[in-house]
Amino acid sequence: MKVFSTAIVGASAVGFDEIVQQVNAAGTTWVAEAPSKFSSVEDVKNFLGAFRPGDAEYKTSEVVEVATATQLPDSFDSAENWPQCSVIANVRDQSSCGSCWAFGSVSSFESRACISTGNDVKYSAQDTAFCQNPIWGAGNGCNGGNSAWDFFKNTGVVTGGDYPDMGTGSTCSAYSLAPCAHHVPATAKYPACPSSEYPSPRCSKSCESSYAGDFDSDKLHASKTYSVRGETQIMTELVNNGPMYVSFDVYDDFPTYKSGVYQSTSSNFLGGHAVTMVGFGTLNGEKYWKIKNSWNEEWGAGGHFLIKRGTNECGIEGDVNAGDIATSTTV
Repeated sequence: MKVFSTAIVGASAVGFDEIVQQVNAAGTTWVAEAPSKFSSVEDVKNFLGAFRPGDAEYKTSEVVEVATATQLPDSFDSAENWPQCSVIANVRDQSSCGSCWAFGSVSSFESRACISTGNDVKYSAQDTAFCQNPIWGAGNGCNGGNSAWDFFKNTGVVTGGDYPDMGTGSTCSAYSLAPCAHHVPATAKYPACPSSEYPSPRCSKSCESSYAGDFDSDKLHASKTYSVRGETQIMTELVNNGPMYVSFDVYDDFPTYKSGVYQSTSSNFLGGHAVTMVGFGTLNGEKYWKIKNSWNEEWGAGGHFLIKRGTNECGIEGDVNAGDIATSTTV
């Protein structure tokens, strides 16, 4: 695989068109396309925000040993395995806010909640991102964070849909930051983002007025939280219990991903990003993890991407977190 030098791709002046040309000319395992979501590489930084191993703010749950299956499937897709859970396939939009850590967390939580309870409902990225207690806090709103599974265990999380769900009465606390894109011209669905990152909204301890439920009684808790390491153990945990929170290092070629199995060709580091692991398989002889992003369904391959599996590509196998869902709201 060709790796571009820091002098070329690491230079801040390099734009997406040049990155795309270099990636596609290299004949690597994936195809690049200039993203309509961002007008420049600098724009991407507003959409990152995961603390990574080695960062002073990084925290994670205890690593557990997973009893590995004697035989794992060659490929696995959580959305196909649990088709009754539409939340698994639903691609959310964090907007221009470094709340990816909250979305990666709540997306894995709501998926596992549906798998274990049969209740196919969205849980609140708003509550997760902006109502962190300093004691149990996983992060700081738009300013970054870690896996929020300990928050789910100790505080619980209310139901909450995406921005278009606000005021519909379907959930307690929908995400209040509007989906947006940096591309020009903007569309009705994805208007222009602010010139900088959104400020974090204030935490609200009450449900939307249109929702019939009560904030405290609406909460669901995790009963246990843990981290998983090692390719086979991660695969086994995914097959047995469903999607998980993962974070990885983002380089400036990643936003141009369109198809294939991503592996970095760049040395220009942009920041840490949190996402949701939903599957695995092999494409053209390349092993991959299937990952759901929170940059809406227009980015990448329907809001998803494949990334090389088994080599800790961009550190994606070094921060895998999940947990079990409580059978009641009492902790």
